[in-house]
Amino acid sequence: MAVVFLQRWAINTLAMLVATHVVPGIEYDSAGGLLVASLLFGILITFLRPLLFLLTLPLVVVTLGLFVLIINAGLLYLVGSLVKGFKVGGFWPAFWGALIISIISLVLNTLTGTGESRVRVRRKVATEKPPSDGDGPVIDV
Repeated sequence: MAVVFLQRWAINTLAMLVATHVVPGIEYDSAGGLLVASLLFGILITFLRPLLFLLTLPLVVVTLGLFVLIINAGLLYLVGSLVKGFKVGGFWPAFWGALIISIISLVLNTLTGTGESRVRVRRKVATEKPPSDGDGPVIDV
């Protein structure tokens, strides 16, 4: 459990690091600020996003799920205002940063196997049926 948490935190931190280098308007002052920001962002995504998702469910349905990006951007902007060593310059940097963080986290969590949904394929082994003696189920009318 702790290993999975640390692995997800490292992936989230790496995704945020990439976002700070790709998106102008997202900056961090120190590695500690980035680590705290990624931890807080992960906590908010885990606990606050489901509540916001539920409250904005009609918008999520109407926009075919794209409103979740707005929720993620708002949470990233909130992290930028709460953590001193991490800055988010506005809504659009938060939007593009949240998009990049989501994509990188999805890919890395899938590659490492820490993603929430795993696809499992099971093969059904063909079993031999005993020969039928002609006595099937009886239906009384």
